[in-house]
Amino acid sequence: MNYTYIVRCSDGSLYCGWTNSLDKRIAAHNSGKGAKYTRNRRPVELVYYEEFETRGEAQRREAAIKKLSRAEKLKLTEHGE
Repeated sequence: MNYTYIVRCSDGSLYCGWTNSLDKRIAAHNSGKGAKYTRNRRPVELVYYEEFETRGEAQRREAAIKKLSRAEKLKLTEHGE
């Protein structure tokens, strides 16, 4: 399974990514071994995710979410799709 996810960083910012192991990826973010963006913004909290069969689908959804405004991303995290 592949996932597109959004985490809320300790400074309130949002980070979107994709992975094939959600638990391991969140742990990596929180240990400082995740994305460069999240290293100085720990801890992060998983606030939204979607499941996909293929990596390509997850990556396309990540790209689409990254194009959304902050308000649109917040709406996703609060109410689902």
